[in-house]
Amino acid sequence: MSTNVWTPNDIADLTGRRIVITGANGGLGSIAARTLAHKGATVVLACRNTDSGRRVAEAIGGDVSVAQLDLARLDSVREFAAQQGEFDVLINNAGLMNVPFSRTRDGFETQFGVNHLGHFALTALVIDRLRDRVVTLSSIAHAHTPKLWVDDLNYENRRYQRNLAYAQSKLANLMFARELERRLSGAGGRVRSYAVHPGVAATDLFTRTETVADRFAKAGARLWGHSPESAAHSMLFAATEPEADPSVYWGPTRGIGQSRGPVAAASSSRLSRDRALWGQLWQQSEVMTGTPFRVGA
Repeated sequence: MSTNVWTPNDIADLTGRRIVITGANGGLGSIAARTLAHKGATVVLACRNTDSGRRVAEAIGGDVSVAQLDLARLDSVREFAAQQGEFDVLINNAGLMNVPFSRTRDGFETQFGVNHLGHFALTALVIDRLRDRVVTLSSIAHAHTPKLWVDDLNYENRRYQRNLAYAQSKLANLMFARELERRLSGAGGRVRSYAVHPGVAATDLFTRTETVADRFAKAGARLWGHSPESAAHSMLFAATEPEADPSVYWGPTRGIGQSRGPVAAASSSRLSRDRALWGQLWQQSEVMTGTPFRVGA
């Protein structure tokens, strides 16, 4: 296997494998769903907007279904999880970026609540039915925060800065994936956890800030990054490659800040490698979601 030249053409037949992708009603999630379905997988599009999800499923064809999942509501996360039988791969893809301040129904700062806490709770609730792996999407933006405010993850005592809130949520994604892998490997089970980043791609993620930047951000992303199809490669690689090392942070490594290029072993910030913080984040996430996460129990 050479990760330097890996493309989706290298994906083996996926017939018989069931894959759940959050936020797959658009963007990178829909691209990954299409590729996986065309390789024979049974794919579940877990998304808040089921109408757009059904349109995506119809366009893809194959064994693709749509299920309601609103990561901004823990009751929706629990309901979705309760409906799932065994499956092979969970791809934690859904996310928001640089949106105005708001809180989820459960009172969480929205970017942290959707990007991290919703996925944390979902993974905890389905881990006992997962046969192979979890893939969690972080971002090169994880390195754009000077710290993880474990004593104020929910923005109760500090001024909201949308870019820092996004960076914190993506740092949390990376730390969660790494701590999950540490616990899974320590428990001796077969399930693995992967962290990936997609680089930069011109998707609708850049058009939801409700500022003048929405007019220009996608054009800038086209110049800075690579195509959405290329950006989905790291997610697809980690979801399907049998020999992928779960200790590696997979993603593009070229361009400014690792914004583009083929899938390779990417670098991450020094902060993201702080194992003590991994554990603190895990503990706080259990408390905030009210969801115990027992690995290997």
